[in-house]
Amino acid sequence: MLYELIAIVRPGNLTEVKEIAQTVGSLVLRNGGVIRGLSNWGVFSLPKPVSIHQMKHTHGHYFVMRYDSSAAVHHDVRSTLRLEPRMIRAAHVKLGDGKLETVSRFGPPRWRTQGS
Repeated sequence: MLYELIAIVRPGNLTEVKEIAQTVGSLVLRNGGVIRGLSNWGVFSLPKPVSIHQMKHTHGHYFVMRYDSSAAVHHDVRSTLRLEPRMIRAAHVKLGDGKLETVSRFGPPRWRTQGS
């Protein structure tokens, strides 16, 4: 199945964002999945302040990853991110029924840069 992960990492250090994306990506690839796209959205203010891991956050670093995997691997990704102390929030969406013609409609996630 095709899944989209929208993750919010505590802001401040781009290396942390890369490490979390690499952890999720390697988990998917190790278990026979495919990474379809990865997009860095940058730092944005959160819709409302979030208290997690004894800290209050008003901003977060967003990134989006689309990947194909089995339901079991998707469950492992969710569990891994839930235990990650650098994560603020993660949302997972199933995008299609797994058929190639459905997947091709979505395309890769768009990159968001400072100028756009």
